[in-house]
Amino acid sequence: MNEAVSDLYRQFAQEEAVGVSQIYFEWAMGIAQDDEMTERIAVLPGMKRQPHLVFAASRWLGAPLGSYTQLREWLIPRWDEVVRVVLARSTQTNEAARCAVLLPVLSRLGARHGELALVEAGAAAGLVLYPDRYSYRYRVEPGDEITRLDPPGGRSDVVLPCRIDAESVPSRVPTIAWRAGVDLHPIDLREAEQLDWLETLVWPEHDARRARLHAAAELVAADPPHLVAGDIVERVPEVVAQAPAGAHIVVFHSAVLAYLPPERRAAFVAMMRAMQESMPNLTWISFEGVQVLPEIAAKVRVDTHGRMILAVDGEPLALVGPHGQSFQRL
Repeated sequence: MNEAVSDLYRQFAQEEAVGVSQIYFEWAMGIAQDDEMTERIAVLPGMKRQPHLVFAASRWLGAPLGSYTQLREWLIPRWDEVVRVVLARSTQTNEAARCAVLLPVLSRLGARHGELALVEAGAAAGLVLYPDRYSYRYRVEPGDEITRLDPPGGRSDVVLPCRIDAESVPSRVPTIAWRAGVDLHPIDLREAEQLDWLETLVWPEHDARRARLHAAAELVAADPPHLVAGDIVERVPEVVAQAPAGAHIVVFHSAVLAYLPPERRAAFVAMMRAMQESMPNLTWISFEGVQVLPEIAAKVRVDTHGRMILAVDGEPLALVGPHGQSFQRL
């Protein structure tokens, strides 16, 4: 058994899949205890071993959504096909609902600075670049009061629910003057196969997320964002330089840096710090897992319970649901 792979899949099961996807929980725990499968996965390049990508590649090729025993019986004879998909594809989960936990920050920035220019690092198809086009339904805690926010034109076809503390409820949908993103492999939603891959990345039981993906994709495909292909460390500064004069620039990323090796994460952070030193009109929002940016996580003194950390300019602000389902100010 390859212990590193076993630990990776067990951690995924116990920290990410538990209570979120029973199928992925069982699959990951099954692989964690399977000598042959851990050895097979260990041959893959480092970032290609990730459970989400291996599972999505399997589903892309028709793996049955059942027990781990069923998956294994399907997977063993088709392993070479799965490997080809794993090597050709990447995890580009593009969850529009993450806008619901970005909005409390964007709303305040808009109130303070006026128009915003958004630059997303790791944009995939750019669904998170449209916070001004979605509707929001915030369930304010404690209690069950609902705060409704809609774009200026009225209720959107994409409605994002989110639990939030009373202090953090946003008061307005900001005005976005410009939006752009950088991704190694930008996704064009006008191509059916690329949309199909995004759908496959949605976890098996998450029917509401699949429906939301298609509604957001239709909205974005009608007015595609400016997406640049390339490494985020290398290309983000040049995209920032294209932002219109007068707009406050917001560079953000959500669940992206985890897919970079540690040295590239450090390079990205250094790049953001350098840009901020020379550009007082720039805000940096990070939305990452606890292990991804340790210098930010070290400032969080409470148990995250599987949530991610949303930080502004390197300072943790809130614990948020991985798919934008909750926002709790620290």
